[in-house]
Amino acid sequence: MQHYKLDGVLLLDKPVGPSSNAVLQAVKRLLEAEKAGHAGTLDPLASGLLLLLFGEATKFAQFGLDAIKEYRAQVQLGVATVSGDAEGAVIERRPVCVDEASLAQALAGLRGAIEQVPPMYSALKHAGQPLYALARAGQSAPRVARQVTVHELELLERAGDVLHLRVRCSKGTYVRQLAVDLGLALGTVAHLCGLRRTAIARFRLDQAVALDDLQALDAQGRRAWLLPPERLLEDLPRLELPAPLAERFLNGQAVVHAAARPGPCRVYAQAGALLGVGEAGPGEQLRPARLFARV
Repeated sequence: MQHYKLDGVLLLDKPVGPSSNAVLQAVKRLLEAEKAGHAGTLDPLASGLLLLLFGEATKFAQFGLDAIKEYRAQVQLGVATVSGDAEGAVIERRPVCVDEASLAQALAGLRGAIEQVPPMYSALKHAGQPLYALARAGQSAPRVARQVTVHELELLERAGDVLHLRVRCSKGTYVRQLAVDLGLALGTVAHLCGLRRTAIARFRLDQAVALDDLQALDAQGRRAWLLPPERLLEDLPRLELPAPLAERFLNGQAVVHAAARPGPCRVYAQAGALLGVGEAGPGEQLRPARLFARV
């Protein structure tokens, strides 16, 4: 199969079942792309918005990984599983006696900046081994609580012992751990029984294409779904460089720019072409951080 150099971002509505990497490889084949990556995985049992990156867009994956994300989550009260989600075996059942006031209080306690202990079933590593591998072998490992931010945690509906929640949270937040912690705060146990990602930064699920629909298109129709790589950088301030400075910047050299403010920024040539991401400071210095290669 011939591969093509594609530069772009594809918003995909991942189905339940396959892993994020399996979906990525399938789309890479459909687009006949040379280079591909993604900006944040979804577990096999989760669905929703997945940012797939091709070509030069893979250089800017961190801006998707670092972005605030939004989910619709279903939490089953009264039942705990070994993994904290519906994939794991049931390990405990407890009665559920939760009224409206106690639920509101428990949800409030999980909003804002909180300390969260990552679950054993995660890709974090201990002594070089993924925690999930140790967990599947029946082992445990010490985990340090990390600060994450739950910007919004809203009850949408309660259907018996299943809570339907809207969660908007920072990178590094484990929604299934939120489910587990919510159950404990309510005096019972719980696990995450459904998860759908609805937003990553400014990208929304209603802008995404389903995998089946993408497969049904011809090559031109599939590529029409690609967004330019710079869409990943929309939240960064914009700087333009005149031709002499633009050439130095593209050659990996720091330049001086009077409008530079401390922090990352997207950098363009005055002709409008994206040069890459720069890191400004100290003073008026602008250093290349990620460069957009041009043929």
